[in-house]
Amino acid sequence: MGGHRGGTIALIGGGPFTADDDLDRMLLAGRSRVTVVPTADAFERPGELIDRARTWGERRGVEITPLMAITRPDASNSDLVAIAEGSDVIWLVGDSPIHLRTVMTNTPLWAAITDVLSRGGVLAAVAGSAAALCDPMTDPRGGALTIGLGLVSPFAVFTETESWSPERLQRARQLAGDVAVAELPTGSAIVGRDDGAGRVWETVGPVTLHGDLPD
Repeated sequence: MGGHRGGTIALIGGGPFTADDDLDRMLLAGRSRVTVVPTADAFERPGELIDRARTWGERRGVEITPLMAITRPDASNSDLVAIAEGSDVIWLVGDSPIHLRTVMTNTPLWAAITDVLSRGGVLAAVAGSAAALCDPMTDPRGGALTIGLGLVSPFAVFTETESWSPERLQRARQLAGDVAVAELPTGSAIVGRDDGAGRVWETVGPVTLHGDLPD
């Protein structure tokens, strides 16, 4: 697997702040603050995601800090970078992996977000944001695989697959070729934890794997 060691990575199928209570409880054990990054919802209603996050935070007993990086210039904003640098739990939400990749690739903010792992923190990504963390990444516009952010590689995830037709899933698997893929419906995830010798991955919920989990 490419990317950082240390900490915990969670790639979650869907339903941010509503559908993953048991997993959220596990990831947040002993944590008091979550930084929520709605970049991949930039063209929808990122503010509404933050409102849902705050309701979730009240239920979970954690403080929510919004990190409103919406455009690529935001990813070089020193105030936003400082928020990420001071975080030990980061939640990436929103459904446009293409936009998340465009904003974050090779930026100070992305370096700060991924550095949470070297501090033993948690980096969780939901739905399209989870797809973007992988390389290759699923392009929702047609199902083909394209270059992703590469934190988990070589590996791909198909998210919210309960909404995919059998034909779309079959085509996407064919396009993936020899790349290992996880189908992640809402309520499922793959979670990687560092055990001192490397990252160990496990599945949570109804995950369908084609190939092996990442190394």
